[in-house]
Amino acid sequence: MIRRPPLPEFTHTIRFRLTVLYSTLLFALTAAVLGGVYFAVNQRTDAEPITKTLRADTVKVLPNGTRIKLGQVEVVKAKQVEQAVNYETQRTLKHYSLITLGGMFLASLAIGWVLSGRALKPVRAIARTAEEIQATDLSRRIELSGPKDELRYLADTIDSMLDRLDTAFRAQRQLIDDASHELRSPLAIIRANLDTVLTATDAGEADRRRSVQVVDRATTRMTRLVEDLLATARRSAPALHDADVDLASVAREAAEEFDALAGARGLTIERLLRPGPATIGDHDALRRAVGNLLSNAVRLAPAGSDILLAAGREDGWQWIAVRDTGPGLDADERARVFDRFWRGAESRRSRDSRTGLGLAIVRQIVESHGGQVRLFSEPGAGSTFVLWFPASSTARSPDTGPPEHDPVGVLDGA
Repeated sequence: MIRRPPLPEFTHTIRFRLTVLYSTLLFALTAAVLGGVYFAVNQRTDAEPITKTLRADTVKVLPNGTRIKLGQVEVVKAKQVEQAVNYETQRTLKHYSLITLGGMFLASLAIGWVLSGRALKPVRAIARTAEEIQATDLSRRIELSGPKDELRYLADTIDSMLDRLDTAFRAQRQLIDDASHELRSPLAIIRANLDTVLTATDAGEADRRRSVQVVDRATTRMTRLVEDLLATARRSAPALHDADVDLASVAREAAEEFDALAGARGLTIERLLRPGPATIGDHDALRRAVGNLLSNAVRLAPAGSDILLAAGREDGWQWIAVRDTGPGLDADERARVFDRFWRGAESRRSRDSRTGLGLAIVRQIVESHGGQVRLFSEPGAGSTFVLWFPASSTARSPDTGPPEHDPVGVLDGA
């Protein structure tokens, strides 16, 4: 089998294809125009070469009547002269048309190559920048200038995608760093206690029991951390279980899960739930968000106090709120309370060590549903966490946010 040599590399480019397409179309159009002109001229003229001539004798007549033959001349009829002129005109038109057609084809190739190069210059810039960007350095942007055409829209879309990727990679690196730091401490505790028990020959039963308790607390802390990290990763993935959800029903189920724990501390979870229209969301994720808020409230509220769980609707937004009478938060703590692995001041921490991911997960779940989280708190006056969810297309507008006030306070006033 004969193997054909490979085509030059430039023939595989879109610039070459555009040039060929442009030239072919222009060539076909020019051929149609010239062919039409030639056809019209050919139909409207009677053209043929001279095929017949007449020979005539030249005679001189003398005064006495004598005729003297001088010679012969060729005589062409007038009609045949006209046909000969038309024939030459058509031949000339055909020849120059072919020359013009060939010149137009060559010119169209050159013009098409230049124009396609100018048109695809932004594409080359986009491809070159995208090729130079690595996963470890997403700070570069295309920033294409010029008219706002399809290529500008493509470049802006890629820049927007790079912004999201950069944010995601930064968050991933931060999460890995924080998780590594948080896991290193309990692992070191477990390792130290096991080494002490296994290597110390004089370790008694009390020492072993104390080491087991320390290891149990450390493994419990690691388990909670892993569960919270898995919950964060699951909600970061595409939502596959979103359906119609009644927020009042979600809040009611979450309260039922914490009734026993609250009762053990002498707390009461009051419910003020107004059912509203269903919203689109992940039922389990929303219940986990409310559960994390109730977990914090039960853990921090003073014994014998009440925890309010409320739900309602206002200005095209649905909301769920959890209010406690715990220690509250100052301005600096309110700004950091939703950060990953932030656990607040030492005086506010409970004996039950937490991972510091609970409220971060709450914010992630709410924002993944298109909502926002609001916190109203003052030191010594308790805290109110409000989860706002859009209930209409108006609320989903990026320029329209949820109300800034505390909806629970409005209910109290009512």
